[in-house]
Formats: sequence, C-alpha cells, structure tokens
Amino acid sequence: MSFVERVWFGADPAAGALRAALWPLSATFGAIAATRRALYASRVLRTHQAALPCISVGNLTVGGTGKTPFAAWLATKLNARARTAIVLRGYGGDEAEVHRRLAPGVGVVALADRVVAVHMAKAANAQLVVLDDAFQHRRISRVADIVLVSAEQMARPVRLLPSGPWREPLESVRRADLIVVTAKSASPAEVHNVLRAVVAEASGAPVAVVRLTPGKLERYDSKETLATERLSGAKVLAIAAIGEPDAFRRQLEALGARVSLRAFRDHHAFAADEVRALAESASDSLAVCTLKDAVKLAPLWPPSRALWYLSQHLVIEQGGEHIDRLCARMWERVSNANAG
Repeated sequence: MSFVERVWFGADPAAGALRAALWPLSATFGAIAATRRALYASRVLRTHQAALPCISVGNLTVGGTGKTPFAAWLATKLNARARTAIVLRGYGGDEAEVHRRLAPGVGVVALADRVVAVHMAKAANAQLVVLDDAFQHRRISRVADIVLVSAEQMARPVRLLPSGPWREPLESVRRADLIVVTAKSASPAEVHNVLRAVVAEASGAPVAVVRLTPGKLERYDSKETLATERLSGAKVLAIAAIGEPDAFRRQLEALGARVSLRAFRDHHAFAADEVRALAESASDSLAVCTLKDAVKLAPLWPPSRALWYLSQHLVIEQGGEHIDRLCARMWERVSNANAG
C-alpha cells in the first residue's frame, strides 16, 4: 500500500491523525467544488459547444473505477455504426496508448484543451466523441454523462480529497444520465448493497452494473499468451500503479496465485533503476501487471525476462438496455447531422 493509500484507507492511529489534519483542506476542496458546480448550473461559468456530439465517461474519485476499459469498450460499440474518437487529457502519458490497444480502429486524441481536441477529432473525420474522464470537466458540452461508481471503493468511507480519493460526494450522481456500478473483486452481495445506496441517491437516473473479469495473461512485447489457469499455485509479483491496486491483487489471488504486491500511486512514472529492481525481484516469479502499467514498464523492462499483463473482459450484468439507449441517442445525432 502506497503512502497516499495508507493515509486514505489506513486503520492505524497515525493514518487517522493524518486524515484529521487534512480535514480542513478536504472541507475547503469540497466548498470550492460545490461552488464551481453551482456556477455551471447557473450558467455563470460558460460551457463551450462541442464540434461533435460527445458522451462523457467519468467518475467521482481519482481512479479505480475501471473508467478506461469502460470508455474504450463504449467507444468500440459506438464505432460499429459511426466513426468514433476518444478524447482525453492524457494525464500520466499512459492512458492514450491503453486506449489504442483496447479500441483498435477508434481515433484517440490526447490534449488538455478538450474543446480543441474535439475539433481535431472532427478534422480526422470522427462523427462523435467519447470524453474520457470528463464528468467534472464541464467546460465542453455533451449529449449525456455516464458516471462510474466502484463497488470496491464504496465499501470504504467517502472522504473528499486530500483526506480521501473522492472528487465529489456520492449525491453528485444525480447529475448523470446513466450511473454504472463497476466491480472487480466485489462479491454479488457487496455489489447489491452498493447498488441500493446508489439508487437511493440517483433521483431516478438509470443504473447499470458492469463487472471487469480476468481474461488471459498477455506478454506485452509479443503475441504470446497464457491461460489464467497458469496462475493457479504460481508465485506472482503483481505490479500496480492504479487507483485500486488491492482489487488487482484480489483478482490474481482468486485465480489461485500466491501474490506479492508492489503498489505505487496512480499514474506513477517508473524510473529505469526502479524497473530493473522490479525485474530482478521477479526472478523466481511471474511478473504480472495491468495493461495501464505495461505501457510504461515495457520500454524499460529487460527483454530477457517476460512481463505479463492481465487482460480484462467487461461483462454487463445489469442495465445493458440503458447503455443501448444512450448509444442510440448518439447514433441518432450523427444521422440527423448527416441528413441536415
């Protein structure tokens, strides 16, 4: 567990004392965020018209919801009937490449100014856009907002930044056109409890449930793959610089692996000596990471040792009709634009 995660989630007295010390900053952050939401709601802050129909995929926390794989999956689904691009800020330098691997055939534009990025997507012949991580980025207009809520994160207290990972309180789901509860290692009973809490806050907004399940082990530098059965009883060094590294560890353990987890903060930039040390420590283990981490680790990883990432399958467990309905709205916008 990284230092930040210890502060956010630790049960020891030191972590509690640090959270208490950070509480005034969290209160200030919450007040500023609430003021900003109110200014957009009252149209004091301007929303710019997008050059293409946009659908936003975001979350209420700083990571760990499965937002990137869901956004790539949605873009692929939309791309079946209209040329689609993914627009993102590109924080950390890894997510754009992850999208290119997860959604081949879908355009990807990474730029801090998303108004300009959508113009660039249009210039590249895109007909609609998926805005990745834009629930709080209200400067650009969108046809609909999808917000993801992690079942694993909902099992912990809701604390705003910096004393916790939450950007907005749960009640902000009322601003969404669709709420998607995501699960990686959460049990069906835990998902059900989260679903009840979300529905209670949702004010009638439709809710879907999506589970991210392990696919297969893929070697980043080749087309070699291993079935997940290979993990049963295997010693694994799990490397995770993601929002919920413990959820990744639990996925591997559920497949029978004996896991030693090396967790880093989300979007951690790996140094060359750091990667060499990780590779050496995996000399008698399978080195397994997420695709998001493989993108950054692979260029520095010794080619004599295999680096595997665990692919993820996205399974719609509930509410698929709501996703289909939003997709139909997007396709209709494209059809109307072409007719006009």
